[in-house]
Amino acid sequence: MNARAESLEAACDLRFGQVGIACVRLRRVDAAALVEELERRVRSAPQMFARTAVVLDLSHLPRLPDDGMVDALLEAIRSAGMLPVGLAYGTSETEALAERMGLPLIAKFRAQYEPGHAEAASSAPPPAPLREEPAATRQAPPAYEQNTSSTAQKHVGTTVRSGQQVYARDHDLVVMTPVANGAEVIADGSIHVYGPLRGRAMAGAQGDETARIFCTDFRAELVAIAGHYRVFEDIPKEFEGQAVQCWLDNGKLMIARL
Repeated sequence: MNARAESLEAACDLRFGQVGIACVRLRRVDAAALVEELERRVRSAPQMFARTAVVLDLSHLPRLPDDGMVDALLEAIRSAGMLPVGLAYGTSETEALAERMGLPLIAKFRAQYEPGHAEAASSAPPPAPLREEPAATRQAPPAYEQNTSSTAQKHVGTTVRSGQQVYARDHDLVVMTPVANGAEVIADGSIHVYGPLRGRAMAGAQGDETARIFCTDFRAELVAIAGHYRVFEDIPKEFEGQAVQCWLDNGKLMIARL
């Protein structure tokens, strides 16, 4: 390659793609309490939360904090071992705040604000923030209505290896192979794993609380539906290696053997 050709070669590629970003939805302005809560989450699942990218959602506060307090909240997130990457998309005031702070607005996370902004927010509902729920069981889960259209499912036929992430946007995800430790399978709809699930499965990624997780060999590190999650340092004996399904019942993550 001559010097002229080298000078014309692009310095980089720029692409937009699906990335794993968590949402920290603030419910009160208390930097110390935020550090304590996030540190607890990181301790409970360091592989899941340590150095994870997070978006700060201020939509549930009665009013936006001033710039100094937002800076303190961002530092609290860093102190807990997570990495703030932006603010959740919201009102014009949020946009101005993000500009002053030198932060991007993440449009994927659209906060629900006052009625005047409801129409814009409803066009792209946000993935619910992760909420840890105690696992519960029930003998008779409600009937599951599966969308059987082939276009409504994404199929994976090779092992999902550690460090890999598979995402089914606007679809159910069907995995015919093992999901290894450290791997992630994510779907806007339901997830079906016909093999050992040793990694993380997150269904209802855009907030669909009717989504479910089905697995023929349950050994998961974490399962989540619409942001409600359960971490398994030690899988309950009645579920380990069993065929199970997970669903939400009034905001509680339920698990039962199939």
